Amino acid sequence: MISALKADPVGWYRANKLNAAKVAAKQKESGSNEETSRNPAQHQDMMHEHMQGMRQMHFNMLWVHFLNILLGAWLATSPFVFGTFAEDTFREAVVQVSQERGLWEPSFRSTLTAWNDVISGLMIMAFGALSLSYRLSWAQWANTAVGIWLLFAPLIFWTPSAAVYANDTFVGALVIAFAILVPMMPGMSMAGMMDSSDTPAGWTYSPSTYLQRLPIIALGAFGFLISRTLAAYQLGHIDFVWEPFFSGDAIRNGTEYIITSDVSRAWPIADGGLGATTYMFEVLMGVMGGRARWRTMPWMVAAFGIIVVPLGVVSIYFIIIQPIVIGTYCTLCLVAALAMLIMIPYSLDELVAMGQFLVQSHRRGEPFWRTFFMGGADPLGGKDKKPGFQAPIPDAIASAVRGVTIPWTLVASVILGVWLMFSRLVFGKVAPMADSDHLVGALIITVAVIAMAEVARPLRFINVAFGLWLIVSPWLLDGAGWAASLMSIVVGVAAIGLSLPRGSRSKEHYGSWDRYIV
Repeated sequence: MISALKADPVGWYRANKLNAAKVAAKQKESGSNEETSRNPAQHQDMMHEHMQGMRQMHFNMLWVHFLNILLGAWLATSPFVFGTFAEDTFREAVVQVSQERGLWEPSFRSTLTAWNDVISGLMIMAFGALSLSYRLSWAQWANTAVGIWLLFAPLIFWTPSAAVYANDTFVGALVIAFAILVPMMPGMSMAGMMDSSDTPAGWTYSPSTYLQRLPIIALGAFGFLISRTLAAYQLGHIDFVWEPFFSGDAIRNGTEYIITSDVSRAWPIADGGLGATTYMFEVLMGVMGGRARWRTMPWMVAAFGIIVVPLGVVSIYFIIIQPIVIGTYCTLCLVAALAMLIMIPYSLDELVAMGQFLVQSHRRGEPFWRTFFMGGADPLGGKDKKPGFQAPIPDAIASAVRGVTIPWTLVASVILGVWLMFSRLVFGKVAPMADSDHLVGALIITVAVIAMAEVARPLRFINVAFGLWLIVSPWLLDGAGWAASLMSIVVGVAAIGLSLPRGSRSKEHYGSWDRYIV
């Protein structure tokens, strides 16, 4: 058996129905290392050719920096076009927001935003001009910083002008895109760029293809449009927000009531605008990088994961507790939370691949932080042969959802969670039992949806703890009759039973992470 394994590792693994990608990658590493050691002169020639190619690429992409110079000029002259320096008449809603929030006078805030646009525009022009030089790559990062500031500036200054808010948002996003997204991101490892592999060691697909990221990008854009509407109301740019289901007080509907509540006002800026900025970052990070970005830009994948996963879970939690803390719901907030929740399982496989790469490169003796910020090569990596956007639509959809499966057990868990959230309407439950069931039901939904990512399938066991709480809660909390208490126990037992099976799994492999998918 050992002789057969040594003679043909790939064939032996396939014959025994094991993941042949692991040994195939090792063979590739061994062969490539031998070839490099035998031909050091050829390696030097390749490095020189690569450097020449990078320099030529920079000159071929000079147009993006000229566009940023134009955007800077547009921004610097915008206050004179919008009249924000001389504006002294404002909408009644803007004046009301200023009084309720204790803000500076709208005319003073308008002047601040005007000067901010002038100064930021001039900085963009200057950094855009410096970016034309191949040696001054830091200027691209400087323009990126200005673009990020422009996304936050209208919220920090509570701009009274809807035009300024829209203008700063889109100029900021475009400056970021033309500074580091469209051209090659400066500071990337040369070895990482020369490596053509895009599939992690032991994996059967690349988690960073554009098809893989497309659901996240689309949902991020959808969430941005919703949050931007909420921010417009909070800033006083519009007089009402659409709300078809939930009531608030005598003056405002459910959505308006929630986004002007004490919970919302606890934030120093409009929290709807903060959500819109977060979604914009998700879109920009979603389109950034190529098929191998899990190893060429780990820092960006990590930042993307932080925005989507931990911050996404926190924002979902705050929306979950709306009826408990505030007393009503917000339809647009629920829709945005649903979009955020669906993003999470589609982003987890790339995070796992990035983490595996960092661990493996550190074990090979490469500096951790240098690899984290600059990326590197993966000698064990392979190539994803699946077609991309040129594939037929059914094949493209199948490629976009690789790594995510929907077992019936998790679907049933979601249904149980929805039932718990609305059970107070059926059984007439009151707090604290009604609030407990509502919160636990929403958390069961959240865990079940996240666990649809195969790399996160073990998270379903968290619902066992929620099921145990549902079983004991009728004895610890008041607010429910015998029928509602019995229902809670039955749902708790069902939640535990549905969380134990792993459920269906695809034929994809995730390297060393396979052992955790139990």
